[in-house]
Amino acid sequence: MKGLAILGSTGSVGASTLDVVARHPQAFRVVALGAQRNVERMREQVLRFNPQIAALADPAAAQALAADLAQAGATTRVLGGEEAMVALATLPEVDVVMAAIVGGAGLPSTLAAARAGKRVLLANKESLVMAGELLMRAVAESGATLIPIDSEHNAIFQCLPHHAGGRAGVRRVVLTASGGPFRAFAPERLARVTPEEACAHPVWAMGPKISVDSATLMNKGLEFIEACHLFALRPEQVDVVLHPQSVVHSLVEYEDGSMLAQLGAPDMRTPIACALAWPDRIASGVEFLDLVKVARLDFDKPDLERFPCLALGQAAARSGGLVPAVVNAANEVAVAGFLAGRLNFTGIPEVIESVMTKATAGRIGSIDDVFRADSEARALAREAMS
Repeated sequence: MKGLAILGSTGSVGASTLDVVARHPQAFRVVALGAQRNVERMREQVLRFNPQIAALADPAAAQALAADLAQAGATTRVLGGEEAMVALATLPEVDVVMAAIVGGAGLPSTLAAARAGKRVLLANKESLVMAGELLMRAVAESGATLIPIDSEHNAIFQCLPHHAGGRAGVRRVVLTASGGPFRAFAPERLARVTPEEACAHPVWAMGPKISVDSATLMNKGLEFIEACHLFALRPEQVDVVLHPQSVVHSLVEYEDGSMLAQLGAPDMRTPIACALAWPDRIASGVEFLDLVKVARLDFDKPDLERFPCLALGQAAARSGGLVPAVVNAANEVAVAGFLAGRLNFTGIPEVIESVMTKATAGRIGSIDDVFRADSEARALAREAMS
């Protein structure tokens, strides 16, 4: 039985992980649950899965959770504060860490889990985007296992050869993108897009920030950066195509002309089950794919003029160093501004590009360098929005 810590348990990926785990009670034991501040949902999860420890990064929310659980007679210990996530990720009883905390807040615990030699199921893309060099070095030095949860990177992981460093004969990888809800919109219509429209993804059910990233194609820009780090690829070895059906999750092309793809229903429980059981396979609860019902698969080139965020992410990957951390931070601030009604949809890439031209570049020496770049970029993004 594997001991499991789920960081970001109250979010969509965390909930999907618990759904898969509940189907295999003899294989997995939930040791720890961590989240930001959702007391009600964490209480429900604790009472159902009875972890040893639960943590909320918001201290006031942690106090409220502790009071609720004490009243319910639960024995789970409650921790509070950002540092609690690092504590959960490094518990001796934990074999597998689901790193699903959204944003830069997930970096310290993800890095700690890698340094502790855990099997890290990486759903927090910002850890690789902000500090890919540090994270991959920690994995190599500790002997940790890093398995991506993003459907695109998990598809590539499944299609790669698992010998010779996982790159034998690989020519390139192709990330697929649904294109979001606005792939056919005229450029002038994009300026009038509302947050409600941007969060209504045509295929995937996701949180607001990730939904907006999908609508701008910044999610694909960030995944482009991730792929370079995860699979030790040069930017010219990574390509992006639009695939509105979201059935082919990504592809790997080999030097002999072969192209391997991973197909499946658009449901995060598939990559989660794959990562939990790898190299074995377990039931995920996902509906099986009916190829006759799908009937057709369409592919197209992304329009970088309509969706400049993808081009900005690709440029950050080519620059390397601290530039991806700058882009990630600027995007988080810009998306928050859009969701709050302080910035229009087309203003998101404008803010990011402005920050890229002003922020301090350089190489990554430590995690402190990353957070300094992150802080500077956020300040520049707020300035650009004002």
